[in-house]
Amino acid sequence: MSYCSFSGGEEYKNHFQPGIYVCSECGHELFSSMSKFEHSSPWPAFSQTIRDDSVSKHPEAWGPIKVCCGKCGNGLGHEFLYDGPREGLSRF
Repeated sequence: MSYCSFSGGEEYKNHFQPGIYVCSECGHELFSSMSKFEHSSPWPAFSQTIRDDSVSKHPEAWGPIKVCCGKCGNGLGHEFLYDGPREGLSRF
C-alpha cells in the first residue's frame, strides 16, 4: 500500500492487476485486488478487508473512521461508510 504524496499523485489508484495489497511498514495483508474499485478520490478504494483483523478502526469526531494496519498500527487512511461500489458497502 502506498500513500498519496499530493505532489506526484497516488501510485496505486489506477492499478487493477490481481494481487494483495499489504502494509508498507510490516507487510501485513490488508486488501485483495478483488475488492478494489474505481472511485473519484485521489487514493485507491477498496470495499472490504481481507480478514477482520487486517485493519483496526478508530472513530473520529468529524465523520469517517480512521483505519490503521491491524498488526503494526501504521495509518492507512479512512473508512467511509456507505460510499462503496454497491449499496451498503463502505469505502476504504
